[in-house]
Amino acid sequence: MNIARQLSLASLTLALTFSPGLLTHAQQPDNSAQNRGQSPTADKQTNAQSDRKLAQAVRKAIVADKDLSMYAHNVKVIALNGMVTLKGPVKSDDEKQKVASDAASVSSADKITNQLTVKQ
Repeated sequence: MNIARQLSLASLTLALTFSPGLLTHAQQPDNSAQNRGQSPTADKQTNAQSDRKLAQAVRKAIVADKDLSMYAHNVKVIALNGMVTLKGPVKSDDEKQKVASDAASVSSADKITNQLTVKQ
C-alpha cells in the first residue's frame, strides 16, 4: 500500500473517530441489565399482524420526532394484544412524557404503559 493511501485511510479513521454525533460502542444506550426479569419483554410480543403494525407505527412516530435524543429513539416498543409497553432509558422527564405522547398519537393513551426510566 502506498504512503498516500495509508495517510488517506488514517485521516478517514481519525475523522470518523472524532466526528460529533457518532457514538462508540461504549457510549451507546444499553439498559439490558435493567430489563432482565421485567415483563413484558420483546420476545413475548406475538407475531400477530395487528401487533406488528402497531409496534411499527409507534416506532415510526417516535423516530420521526427529531427533538428526541438517541436514547429516546432506541426505546423498546412492545405491542401485545393491542397494548403498547415502552421501555428503556431517556434523558429527562420531559423526554419520557414526549415519547409517551408520540406513542399515544398512534394508539390511545389508555393503551400505553410507560416503563421508561430517566438516565441518571
